[in-house]
Amino acid sequence: MADVKSTLKEIVANAVNEVIKEINPEAELTSADKLQVVTPPNPEMGDLGVPLFVFAKALRMAPPQIAAKVAEKITDTSIGQFVAVGPYINLKLEKSGAAKDILAKIAKDGENYGTFDANGKAPLEGRRVMVEFSSPNTNKPLHLGHLRNDALGESVSRILKKAGAEVFKVDLINNRGVHICKSMLAYKLFHEAKGETPETLGMKGDHFVGQCYVEFDKYSKEHPEALQEAEDMLIKWEAGDAEVRALWQKMNDWTLNGVKETYARTDITFDKYYLESETYLKGKDEILKGLEKGVFFKAEDGSVRIDVTDVVGKGKDEDNHEKVLLRKDGTSVYITQDIGTAISRHDDWAFNQMVYVVASEQNYHFKILFHILKKLGFDWTDRLYHLSYGLVNLPSGRMKSREGTVVDADDLVDNLHAAALEEIKAKGRDAELDDADDVAEKVALAALNYYLLNVTPIKDMLFNPEESLSFNGNTGPYLQYMGARISSILRKAEESGVKPCADNVDLLKAGEEWELVKSLGDFPSVVQRAAENLDASVVAAYLYDLSKLFSKFYQQCPIMNCEDEKLKAARLYLAECTLTVMKNAMNLVLVPFLEKM
Repeated sequence: MADVKSTLKEIVANAVNEVIKEINPEAELTSADKLQVVTPPNPEMGDLGVPLFVFAKALRMAPPQIAAKVAEKITDTSIGQFVAVGPYINLKLEKSGAAKDILAKIAKDGENYGTFDANGKAPLEGRRVMVEFSSPNTNKPLHLGHLRNDALGESVSRILKKAGAEVFKVDLINNRGVHICKSMLAYKLFHEAKGETPETLGMKGDHFVGQCYVEFDKYSKEHPEALQEAEDMLIKWEAGDAEVRALWQKMNDWTLNGVKETYARTDITFDKYYLESETYLKGKDEILKGLEKGVFFKAEDGSVRIDVTDVVGKGKDEDNHEKVLLRKDGTSVYITQDIGTAISRHDDWAFNQMVYVVASEQNYHFKILFHILKKLGFDWTDRLYHLSYGLVNLPSGRMKSREGTVVDADDLVDNLHAAALEEIKAKGRDAELDDADDVAEKVALAALNYYLLNVTPIKDMLFNPEESLSFNGNTGPYLQYMGARISSILRKAEESGVKPCADNVDLLKAGEEWELVKSLGDFPSVVQRAAENLDASVVAAYLYDLSKLFSKFYQQCPIMNCEDEKLKAARLYLAECTLTVMKNAMNLVLVPFLEKM
């Protein structure tokens, strides 16, 4: 439908300009890109519509009058019939021609459908996007919050790539700091003398290090001096103490190996890993260069600062808001590191857009970071974007790493897997599946990812495991079920010697058939909207609506029981095209496709 929408806007824009020249020649003419395309609430009104409210002031006419005038000017009926409906110009598409074009493009493009327009051009062609997400700490395993971050980052990366962008995924590993030293100290106190390691205890490395972090918290409540010991250990680390560095490297390796196992299980990949231990000193030189240029200033206490009042407003006492970039002793602060990392990343891979997938708690930080980079004169700063997302918890409440109440990512997926397998066995499906355990794993990932992505990122959310696994309603398993159902229909047709056929698309005249075709045609514009807004929930919502439309079509329009062989073949072709689009969309929201379940 993307190409039809473009043609619709061109035709309406030309007609509007004729009316403007006739009624008010001094008014500014419009263009197709300024018009909006909407879907009428009732299909009988038309398939697509263009609202004309925006021209009321210039033409000094009521929008319904404008619509009537514009309709009179339109003579191009190549894509259908134009009618004035209130303040809208609506288009009633020529169904057989539009359906033939939409389905033919799906069949031709296959897994690439959703990327290219009729001219073979992708909307984000030429855009190079770096996406940073996950950013785990090496003192604990991934938890439920990381799972939302990972799902958002991976999904948005796939959507951007689908829209034609070149994407480079990066992960900043937070592998230094006092929190790491706390786990290290606990290891020395409780495990080192006994020779305990993740291997000897039969644990994943990240789980073992996370256990050490919890042990430190409990220990420090009775031994307050432990915090100072951890801070002393950090000083030794920064001084390059060989013993401390060796232990740090060993425990970091344990954690990272464990985290990468979780990434592999959840199908999360990166093009490059950045280590905070290698980047935390970067940025100081850039700040000193900015100081020489007058971008920053030296405060009375000797620290280097920048006034950020324009970005975040005045302070509590109505004073200008200043951000420290170098302490008075010349040492860096956290944002200094981010400045240096952003610049070095652009040197590594010259992006023209950078997306940071980080929780909403860091909104303030990123406003200032982007402001500083712009002040430093980097031309790529206009496309820096903070993909801010809300907290995610279980119904039982908030999570705290140091108290050991975090919902561990591996445990959560294990529990979803076990519940899915139990459901499969309860329905007696395990005997019919080649690998019930593999199916259960894919159902678990679908349940998890779709539940996390179906919500607009900025909203806080509760993850309800039981709801996520439902095979009915707006869930990942329901989408998998619909994909498996279409696959089953196509298998049965093949076994019966019936082949999908594109020659008889003009026979698809039922309302349910046409609504399904229109939805399939919308997929490229859905991908573009999701990519431009960096919002995976747009694709998730589309996928659920598409599944419901297919279900309605399947109920009202028999396929294998259709007595008209030509219509049967046409409906099979429609089902085949629907499956192609479903697979493409499911991949974008991390829902594994299943042929059988």
